[in-house]
Amino acid sequence: MRFLANTVLPAPMKLILVIGSSSLAATESDLTTEVTEDTESFAPLGYTCAMLTNPELAVIGIIVGALALIARTRLRIDIIALLVLLIVAGARLVPAEAALSGFSSPVVITIIGLLVITRGLEQTGVMQWVGRQLQTYGRGAEAKLIALVMAAGAAVSLIMNNVAAAAVLLPAVVQAARESDVAAAKLMIPLAFGVTVGGMATYFTTANILMSELLIAQDIAGLGMLDFMPVGGMIVAAGLLYMLLFGRRLLPAGASLAQSQRPVNLRDTYELAPQVWHVRVKPGSRLARHTVQESDINAKLGLTVAAVWRGRETIAIPKSNQVIYSSDELLIVGREERLQQLLAWGIELIENGALAAVDELPIEPIEIMIAPRSNAIGKTLSELKLNRDSGLLAMAIWRDGRSYHTGVRNMPLKVGDAILVMGQAADIQDLSRSRDFILPAGEYSAQTIESRKAPFAILITALALAIAVLGIVPLPIAMLAGAAGMALTRCLRMDQFYAAVDWRTVFLVAGMLPLSLAITETGLADRVGAILEASLAYASPLLLTAVIAVLTMLVVQVIGGQVTPLLVGPIAIKVALQMGIDPRAMALAVAMACSLAFITPISHPVNILMMGPGGYKFSDFSRVGAGMTLVTLLTMLLGLALLWGVY
Repeated sequence: MRFLANTVLPAPMKLILVIGSSSLAATESDLTTEVTEDTESFAPLGYTCAMLTNPELAVIGIIVGALALIARTRLRIDIIALLVLLIVAGARLVPAEAALSGFSSPVVITIIGLLVITRGLEQTGVMQWVGRQLQTYGRGAEAKLIALVMAAGAAVSLIMNNVAAAAVLLPAVVQAARESDVAAAKLMIPLAFGVTVGGMATYFTTANILMSELLIAQDIAGLGMLDFMPVGGMIVAAGLLYMLLFGRRLLPAGASLAQSQRPVNLRDTYELAPQVWHVRVKPGSRLARHTVQESDINAKLGLTVAAVWRGRETIAIPKSNQVIYSSDELLIVGREERLQQLLAWGIELIENGALAAVDELPIEPIEIMIAPRSNAIGKTLSELKLNRDSGLLAMAIWRDGRSYHTGVRNMPLKVGDAILVMGQAADIQDLSRSRDFILPAGEYSAQTIESRKAPFAILITALALAIAVLGIVPLPIAMLAGAAGMALTRCLRMDQFYAAVDWRTVFLVAGMLPLSLAITETGLADRVGAILEASLAYASPLLLTAVIAVLTMLVVQVIGGQVTPLLVGPIAIKVALQMGIDPRAMALAVAMACSLAFITPISHPVNILMMGPGGYKFSDFSRVGAGMTLVTLLTMLLGLALLWGVY
């Protein structure tokens, strides 16, 4: 041992000595100062090997439990966040005042103000004008349209929440595709990716706002509105080039919207023909002299009665109280095995694939989509206005690359679901007044647009952004002032003002912020940071940043980009401080990595929204998104190296 102590060892051998002989080092008093000094750089290993404290174990348990609930249950994520808040406060991991502080945090105030300003721009027709310009200039070659769609998505998402930007542009993109005879599948992914990379270049993305707030919570200067633009601008340019040169060749082929939106092809898309049955009610049938609702055709078999023929009378979309009589002929929609069960109820089959009978009905088909933040999410068609008593009939639902025809009235709806609806034009127009559904641009529009207020909305938005950029007032105050301006100038009525706020997002952020605070306060962030520091002691700052970014990206694929920064952010900032990396640069990397959600459709609400209109399968996003992920990640690291000095 004395020989080793007096021998100068290369650094790697010193590491082996310290790790493998820590007990000897504690007992041999004659080790040289040289070896002792070398061991000091590995002190974190001794720290991390200590037993976890009870508060740290509690935080880990809460994180694991929350992730399990998010990944494996149907419990809404905002409810999960509220449970997290209550558990963190109940376990006294943070003071009660701190646990509730999320509701008044600058993050929440900024999000509320931004959502109201966004609604004001929509209600006054400003965003619809942007959509019309896209339709006007988007006519032409496929490559040109892809470039315009991506650029428009990136531009709009600079001042709007990503999901709202996608929802606003979606109808216009569908219309532009139809007029240019381009397949929807060629445009929906470019729109989603354009909106996402645009969100990386602005402060107004939830993950970006959260990471800035986490910096401030640790007494570090937050990220400003212009801090994201340089690196984000590089990413937008790189993403656009990738999509034009490589990505568009990987997009799935599909029928052009000029063809696929015709009624006959819309039915083909939903594979309606094998699911439509023309039947007759026999004398003595259990359906005779019962109403549609009493017949239990839908309740027990999941079948839909689309029409009733009685002699020369045609009853399209019969009301639930419509009585069925012997000799009535019915148009039924549903699977064959369910139809076979219906035949046992005293029903006679006349024809399968009775689309000719559908064509004769005085109703028309249209495809609608569930809007983001829709009140319809989680509800069934039977619980909504979208039912036969409103003159509308849902024939099928498109979800996850396939159509569903049986039991659709009892399926809980999800963001991105597309629904094939039959009804008269007046009833469909009434539906367009609801913000819960997205209809094709220009069709059945009944929304009241206050276009004369558009100049006020533009001026208010510009002033709010200007006073925030110039630092005249803090950003949350600027956004709140902009929201108040929308109400004072009557760009929004007060009911529209309150309806504009996505309370699910508010409760999600406010509920998860205490957990983020607990990660720091209990010392868990320091412990995990020490482990990473010891494990990557010889890694360059750029490599360490890349590792953190990749880990963040992987977590995003499972739980999404709104929760991830609250879990990864505190640890990443601690690692940066311990390793001598600019914590603001690390926060920027984590925030942008939270937007690297290109590989799966479930990793971002914008991707889910595009599934229905694009007719995509899960693998379509993986095929196009893998390259997009690599390009954006490498561009982000290049930008951090060039502009933030992270080498």
